[in-house]
Amino acid sequence: MTPPSRSWSAKTDVATAAGILLLVDLLRVWLPSIITIFGQAASTPAELMGAFALAWFVAGVAAAPLARRLGPRRLALVAGAVLVLARLALIFVPGGLPQLYVASTGLLAGLAFLAAAAEGGASVALGVPAGLAAAALEHAALGTVDASWRPWWIAVPLTFAAGAALFYGRPEARPATGGWFLVGPVLLLTGVYALSPAVAAVAASYGAHGYASTPPALLPPLGIGLAVLAFLAVAFAPRVPASRPVRVAAAVLVVASAACFAFDFGAPGPLWLALLLGAPGLGLALRLAGERPAPRAAYAATLGLVVFAVAAIAYYAAYDIGYPNRWVPVAVALVPAGFLLRAAGPVTVRLPRRAGAAAIAACLLLPLAGLWVPPPARSGGDGRGFALTEYNIRMGFGLDGTYRPAEVAAAIAANRPDIVLLSEVDRGWLLNGGHDDLAVLARRLGMRYWFGPAADAVWGDAILTRLPVVAVESMPLTADGAPTGAQALGVVVMVQGRAVAVVSTHIQPPPDAEPLRQADEIAAFATRFAAGRPTVIAGDLNITPGSAPFGRLTAAGYADAFAPSRPVRTFPADRPVEEIDHVLVRGLTAGPPVVGTATTSDHAPVHVSLVVAGI
Repeated sequence: MTPPSRSWSAKTDVATAAGILLLVDLLRVWLPSIITIFGQAASTPAELMGAFALAWFVAGVAAAPLARRLGPRRLALVAGAVLVLARLALIFVPGGLPQLYVASTGLLAGLAFLAAAAEGGASVALGVPAGLAAAALEHAALGTVDASWRPWWIAVPLTFAAGAALFYGRPEARPATGGWFLVGPVLLLTGVYALSPAVAAVAASYGAHGYASTPPALLPPLGIGLAVLAFLAVAFAPRVPASRPVRVAAAVLVVASAACFAFDFGAPGPLWLALLLGAPGLGLALRLAGERPAPRAAYAATLGLVVFAVAAIAYYAAYDIGYPNRWVPVAVALVPAGFLLRAAGPVTVRLPRRAGAAAIAACLLLPLAGLWVPPPARSGGDGRGFALTEYNIRMGFGLDGTYRPAEVAAAIAANRPDIVLLSEVDRGWLLNGGHDDLAVLARRLGMRYWFGPAADAVWGDAILTRLPVVAVESMPLTADGAPTGAQALGVVVMVQGRAVAVVSTHIQPPPDAEPLRQADEIAAFATRFAAGRPTVIAGDLNITPGSAPFGRLTAAGYADAFAPSRPVRTFPADRPVEEIDHVLVRGLTAGPPVVGTATTSDHAPVHVSLVVAGI
């Protein structure tokens, strides 16, 4: 029997690809808005945030009967227009509640558009992988900083181009086909790791030593380019083998890729395996999803997105509530694995050669655009010491829920630091938009970075500097029930020929208790790592001067650098009342601290000048 044949030139598949691209772009704004605007950065219970988020996806299921009542063409036209308008509006809204509800409206429109595409006969094997690949390449080309957070003259043309593609095509009233339930799970897995430019950058930056450092410039774009190319090569190959052994092997690789991402087998190998096994495996699942008639395709599409929402909430809420979550990516991977095992047979794809060549060029060249580096800020050393900035960046999101890395970099560079210590650094969580905060800020500041993982391989603390670094070490701290974990990252820098140890950490207090154990571990690590050198310990310590944990650090020989200037309030950034960000020193003299006024995080940045004794 000749396998069914589909042509990429079908207008409905072009429109589906554009709709997927716009929906992914919108989710990169909507998801962090739930956390930073509705949730007020953990001040709202995680259960309430999850219920609010899930309600929008459940409401989207109503688009399925609407697609039949209005007809897929009419619904696609209306929903597509709202989706594009919401995407444009997000470029200009000032943040806060307008951002949250514009993004939520766009999300509903995106769900309705997918329901119309499914009902109108779009093929999940063509438009969906093209849209996911386009979203990954756009994200890489923008350096993981979405169009919404870019200047309008970049964001508006990108949105218009996607909108033009969306309205170029339309549902063609063909019989609805199967596989649409797969869209939600694949969207989650590709966003979390398999087609994530940020995860590719993190994979490139890890060595065998347990911490991450600035990778060779070409390795991250090459990694994501190859992952997207493998995804498209399988999804759009003219013919693919569909024998049972091949499908079983692909199903095993899809589940294995999720396990490589979720479980700590030691960096960097598992992260690379997650990308380079997961991408082609998921591409094959979409390719073999089936062309058999499926009268409930619209319901399948919207319910699949409910699975996306439930899984995303279950995975990321664990970092607030505190329960094992590594099973979530693996459980979601069982869905495409199941589709692979029951696939009816391959689809023959007629893709013009020029389109294939263009796709290869796009995969290899577009990610390179993300390497553009703005002019770096100058350092502030005075010849006798060094300037240090400590900042909890809250994943790069300001109090208004916007992601403005240029403003974060400006707040850091205000006092021209030689060394920067960052807390709450997110390097790829889909929940926060999939940004690589560290790489973005390092490029803008013109600094190299070192990263210590805490919650997982893409969440932790960092040190950036232009000074020579001669030693690095990272050590996990006892979590004591803190869901995001904790770590201590140490580097030894050379200052005027003298070696100085710098330790970046972020204490995570256990529930209803003081973090005495973490304070003791930090002091012991700093003492051992410094080996008698002048030492700095700094970060968002989440303890107050005079508390028992603070006393443990000072008793170990680390003086409060801010003592002569107390109080030094840093939280919340708009009206600071708490003293929880600290710099402690041994063998160094500190000048008066300067607390920044930026509201690019819920913490204010703290700048201080340090002088090495004897220089």
